[in-house]
Amino acid sequence: MCPTTYALLLAFLAALISLLYILHSTFRPKHSKNDRKLPPGPWALPIIGNLHMLGKLPHRTLHHLAQKYGSIMSIRLGYVPTIVVSSPEAAELFLKTHDTIFASRPKVQVSEYLSYGTKGLAFAQYGSYWRTVRKWCTLQLLSTSKVEFFAPVRRTELESLVKLLKNAAAAGEVVDLSAKVGELIEDIMYRMIIGRCKDDKFDLKPLIQEGLRLSGTFNLADFVPFLAPLDLQGLRPRFETVRKGFDKFLEEIIDEHEQRSKGQQKQHRDFVDVMLSYLNQPMNPNDEEQTYIIDRTNIKAIILDMIAAALETSAVVIEWVLAEIIRHPRVKSRLQKELETVVGMNRMVEEADLANLTYLDMIIKESLRLHPVAPLLIPHESMEDVTINGYHIPKKSRILINIWAIGRDPNVWSENVEEFLPERFVGSNVDLRGHDFQLIPFGSGRRGCPGLQLGLTTVRLVLAQLVHCFEWELPHGMLPNDLSMGEKFTLTAPRAQHLLAKPVYRLPDKRL
Repeated sequence: MCPTTYALLLAFLAALISLLYILHSTFRPKHSKNDRKLPPGPWALPIIGNLHMLGKLPHRTLHHLAQKYGSIMSIRLGYVPTIVVSSPEAAELFLKTHDTIFASRPKVQVSEYLSYGTKGLAFAQYGSYWRTVRKWCTLQLLSTSKVEFFAPVRRTELESLVKLLKNAAAAGEVVDLSAKVGELIEDIMYRMIIGRCKDDKFDLKPLIQEGLRLSGTFNLADFVPFLAPLDLQGLRPRFETVRKGFDKFLEEIIDEHEQRSKGQQKQHRDFVDVMLSYLNQPMNPNDEEQTYIIDRTNIKAIILDMIAAALETSAVVIEWVLAEIIRHPRVKSRLQKELETVVGMNRMVEEADLANLTYLDMIIKESLRLHPVAPLLIPHESMEDVTINGYHIPKKSRILINIWAIGRDPNVWSENVEEFLPERFVGSNVDLRGHDFQLIPFGSGRRGCPGLQLGLTTVRLVLAQLVHCFEWELPHGMLPNDLSMGEKFTLTAPRAQHLLAKPVYRLPDKRL
């Protein structure tokens, strides 16, 4: 359903069933006896609240509204009180000062289908189950030692891509960089997580992309409960289709690993093997109140979360950074000079070189400031009533952290806020690890992204290699300023159009 039709449908529903608003008033958030003050915000329609205002790019809409109502803004999505946070100072209050109150996730319909009832990591509610799953994923896939262990996998797959692009350069071909980078990340992550590369049988990306689209949809069923049975947006059949596709894939992967483990002892186990070692084991055996037995459903949910997070996020970051580098020849030239100094022209980039590529780090920070992977992060939910800056935040409020808006806060980024200017980070100690709230593309606090180290290592290596080995020319005489920089909104915000460019190999012609 197109956004215009969707908005008209919502408006029609508001007029048609406004009487039900009174009958179902029990769904509305109740004010306290003292009528505690919510943060300011726009007037809400009966039943649908402010859902009709979000549009195709909600992060942009909410940014514009925050300029009028403030950096802690209250809206109503259906019957759900929602707080939109749009400044570093406000984000610090929610993600650091009161982190324990906002560490949970709301229950949403999509997670019941695509996360096996919130048994994965991303959508799990805060508690002992989530803490244990996060610990497992960190130790077995995302820790520094695991990132280093899989360095040969990254090197091998990246060398294969460079060879492919070198052949395309020799033939004068234009390549779909978005597709090539996506395939590279798929092969790296599949080898790390399931122990094999993608093939015609094992290709999960189309399902992942549809799952992200569904996860980023503002679903009426989540916000207006009595409309859920009607499925007015037609989402339930799409949920079912993706769920069945995921389940078929994961069952085959698990069966394959179980069969393979029966007759031999593997020297190097992948993430699926490790997760299967927990199968039918008690989780938190010392916790008498919350002991879970890990079954096949838990394992599938955890594996799926790791694959989904790994496949999309790194590829989106690389795609945006490459687009900005191509659009700004000055930035590209300075980066290539840094690479020539640190790496030289007679070899490819190694992971050991990354620590010395300071300008590359500035470029990545600036791209993430302007093009965060998840512009609204994954929503948080308040676990109790709390007062912040004099405003009452009710229990069960949904919290949206608009990091797209934070990256454009004129009080922080006062100089040419919309301009791509990596030099703004010269002499700056701001990093990406969630400590500096003016730049939190991976979130912060308990719900900060646990895969940050793996993601940044992959992103930095791929970008350094592609810029070091190749010049990139736009096709059909297109000028850098002509390159479209529009985004589309799912749970992430990738480019609206694939990035097409012609590679020109720039290193001495020698065997890789």
